[in-house]
Amino acid sequence: MKKNVGKWLLLILLVTFVQCTNSKGTDEPVVEEVLLSASPLDLHFDYEGGEKVVSVKCSGKWDINIPAGSWCLPSIQSSKGDAVISLTASGNDLLTDRVLEFTVSSSGASPIVLKVKQDANPDNSKADYIEEDKTGMSDDALTLASKIKLGWNLGNSMEVPANLGGETGWNNPKTTKTFIDVVKAAGFNAVRIPCAWDSYIENRATYKVKDSWLARVKEVVDYCIDNDMYVILNIHWDGGWLENNPTMAKQGEVNREQQALWKQIAINFRTYDEHLLFAGTNEVHVADVYSDPTTENNTAQQSYNQTFIDAVRATGGRNRFRNLIVQTYNTNIAYGVKYMKMPIDVVQNRMMVEVHYYDPYDFALNGSSSIYYWGMDYKKYGLVGDWGQEGYLESTFALMKTNFVDKGYPVILGEFGAIRRSSLVNDVLGHHLESRAYYLESVTATAKKYGMVPFYWDNGDIGNNGMGIFDRFANAVFDKQGMNALLQGSVVSYPY
Repeated sequence: MKKNVGKWLLLILLVTFVQCTNSKGTDEPVVEEVLLSASPLDLHFDYEGGEKVVSVKCSGKWDINIPAGSWCLPSIQSSKGDAVISLTASGNDLLTDRVLEFTVSSSGASPIVLKVKQDANPDNSKADYIEEDKTGMSDDALTLASKIKLGWNLGNSMEVPANLGGETGWNNPKTTKTFIDVVKAAGFNAVRIPCAWDSYIENRATYKVKDSWLARVKEVVDYCIDNDMYVILNIHWDGGWLENNPTMAKQGEVNREQQALWKQIAINFRTYDEHLLFAGTNEVHVADVYSDPTTENNTAQQSYNQTFIDAVRATGGRNRFRNLIVQTYNTNIAYGVKYMKMPIDVVQNRMMVEVHYYDPYDFALNGSSSIYYWGMDYKKYGLVGDWGQEGYLESTFALMKTNFVDKGYPVILGEFGAIRRSSLVNDVLGHHLESRAYYLESVTATAKKYGMVPFYWDNGDIGNNGMGIFDRFANAVFDKQGMNALLQGSVVSYPY
């Protein structure tokens, strides 16, 4: 035993020394702070592009987080220690400025955000601009949103691609002023018009849309405006040219068309007052992929939002102050909360955010599902599903208020609804319809409670698994139970 005393004393002294040298006397190892800086943080390129340098100083390893295929790329994306990086921007052939943000990061240090801006191509960039005009455009986003009591979608009509039959190609009649009068009389004071544009292009080199189609869209918009209704006009699916391509490989091509189309739409409707709103896209996501977006997907999708804002504002007139609506990735609420960054705008307080809501899917949209009911009180009649009930609705919509409405961006609930399973019989059908009405009222009321402006999705189908409120051929309300539920929910006041 005596022979080991010296060794034990040495071990005790060593342990004591290690403990004393650790911070705050803990047994955790000391982590050396990483120093990270970059300069300059803001860079500006003219439309021709070129090269600029950024100096990175770091006491450890660092990475630049930027998607492959971006219009501005660094000479190196990862290194250790100090370095000088060359950033090369390609030429900008858009008629609008573009902005790119990316980060320099290192483990143990806060990431640094770098912003790169590039001028628009000056060729003809001012040719279609007229002096800004605020006449009839006094309401900011929150004020205007508060005036929309209840919205309705003219679904499966104007968004049908020309090659699939156009306006009547999906079994709906041509929209008339008489029908829109019926929509107004039923209790809706706003109409969302999903619209196709790409399939009506007559010149692919310039993206020129047929004058006849612009005139027809204007006709339908006027039916609504003449009824003192608010109108949302968008670029919808139309074969997926924009909607299914949030990738760097397609970003340049999509943005060129997005810019050209919105320039034409904006000029065509430039004299309209604030009753007309524009929505830049629809449910942008990689085709058949409904999971979280990658950084590449999100970056591309948000560039489409920015191009939309810039293209409309660049036309001047009343468009300089028009309230514009941008979409979260796939118009998904959770993705919006996690990933959405609002575009840069030249005017303040004139943007809204759009999301859609069809949860839970098995009740709202899945016609082959055996979940016929929604709401905890309806469990006594059968399956209601194990998620997506009242508590989920409440907490999910509350997120939109916290993340957008409270920051000055009202939220357009651009689509929501539930299929009507009219093939059910007897009490099962009766309880299903009661449950569906409860769902419609609850979604509408909860939306308004949290500052979201509700627009019911009506596809015109009044058969089994349809979502039609109106019989468009008869110019009459078909689903009176659903209509009453929507009206009951709409009496809730907005929180602004």
